[in-house]
Amino acid sequence: MSKPYFGLPEEVIFCKHCVISNQRPSSSVEFKHKQDEKKATIGFDNEGVCDACRYHEIKEKQISWEKREKSLIELLDQHRRNDGGYDVIVPGSGGKDSAYTSHILKYKYGMNPLTVTWAPHKYTQIGWKNFENWMHVGGLDNILFTPNGRLHRYLTQQAFLNLFHPFQPFIVGQRIIGPAMAAKFGVKLVMYGENQAEYGNNPNDNYVPTMDRKFFSVGNPEEMILGGKPVKDIIAEGKYHLNDFAPYIPPSADFLENKGVEVHYLGYYLKWDPQECYYYAVENTGFQANSERTEGTYSKYSSIDDQIDMFHYFTTLIKFGIGRATYDAAQEIRNGKITREEGVHLVHKYDQEFPQKYFKEFLEYINISEKQFFETADRFRSPHLWARADGDWVLRHKVA
Repeated sequence: MSKPYFGLPEEVIFCKHCVISNQRPSSSVEFKHKQDEKKATIGFDNEGVCDACRYHEIKEKQISWEKREKSLIELLDQHRRNDGGYDVIVPGSGGKDSAYTSHILKYKYGMNPLTVTWAPHKYTQIGWKNFENWMHVGGLDNILFTPNGRLHRYLTQQAFLNLFHPFQPFIVGQRIIGPAMAAKFGVKLVMYGENQAEYGNNPNDNYVPTMDRKFFSVGNPEEMILGGKPVKDIIAEGKYHLNDFAPYIPPSADFLENKGVEVHYLGYYLKWDPQECYYYAVENTGFQANSERTEGTYSKYSSIDDQIDMFHYFTTLIKFGIGRATYDAAQEIRNGKITREEGVHLVHKYDQEFPQKYFKEFLEYINISEKQFFETADRFRSPHLWARADGDWVLRHKVA
């Protein structure tokens, strides 16, 4: 057997508390492009328990959320304005998490937030409805930013073919839209929802309330990787100029520091529970779950605004053996919503379900054939995770 792709551990281990495996990447891949590049993965202790589960125990037993909330109020007091201007930027799509974050900042803590949205690739019907309700029912102000559609489709296509990561250009935009808009509007506080470190990224980041400004340091914009290519190589193809990439080029760390822009996570200050965010958003912003469960999982209310979303999770299944049901179940096991036994059953039932509903739309969006789609998928199947059996691909390891 060939060595694992992406620098993944050769031995596959599943957490004894949840259903995540040690194949889950823990570092950002937005700017990466080499298939064989080493990626850090979620940590496990000597008892076979993952970092995310261990941090959840700390959340439950060791953190004083009363003190954290006081720290939040002190932070907000430093940024309150009385001149009618916005005093905090909240990036989001109007999904349950951003709806919760923005609404509670405005109506419980008395802030004046401006919500900013990096547009999805292709809105779902329920996604657009929830986006409208965010403002019309939730009572928030919003700026919807939609990048050059031709360029974004091309970058998404290239990210799929080169990285098997169709969300890479979207994630870049989503992560920088908040600080970029803060600098533009003279707002010094940006508030995201939860920190992804809570789910298995660098666990040390859980103890820091802010996003490191160095995240935005890309150096020469022409060297920035988008769609698995340096921007300069895309420019050399003759269809685009450097100015076309303006929405994807983050403000520099020095620029943000000079502007005094701070990027915080609300999940550091308030105990974060995605299902409770859902209940809050339903009650206060008119958020609605989908009428049917999302393909690849059992839930109806998480990440339902974009037709491309389920293909992002399909690619994580192919590359890391971890599909959407695994992510959902691991999270809900930690939060006590389901048992591990239930989670295992749900993973076995839904994790490898193919996202058929928007398949035709996805192929049209990135302008590839069905044959090209599956040939690309097979190129990214790591041999330590996948094997052929009776003409079909099967996972070598499953959670038990």
